[in-house]
Amino acid sequence: MAEKTPREQKVYTLLVEVGRHAGDGLPEGSTGAALMCYASGVDEAEAVRETVAILKQADLAPLDVTGYGTRAEREAEGHKIEEAEGALMQRALDENSVVVAQMTPFFDGDGQP
Repeated sequence: MAEKTPREQKVYTLLVEVGRHAGDGLPEGSTGAALMCYASGVDEAEAVRETVAILKQADLAPLDVTGYGTRAEREAEGHKIEEAEGALMQRALDENSVVVAQMTPFFDGDGQP
């Protein structure tokens, strides 16, 4: 039987919308949040599955995931990747992990708690 060659890991940019869940650590009065994540995977589907699983372990309630592709795909679409963002992507790749780069809480009404 032939040995399987490991498939190359890539980093995907994901925007995850989460709802409220007991113990989620989101600000009081918020209705949920958007999380910008960088996740490693052999494909985007694996990156999404891993991200959702990790967020659930952190008592968050993922509702929707939007994938923006790999760094190369984003750059091909004209996205400018800043040095700090590139460093977070590299960290996700090096650690074969999910890095939550930014969290923006949602509030009803005028955006104030």
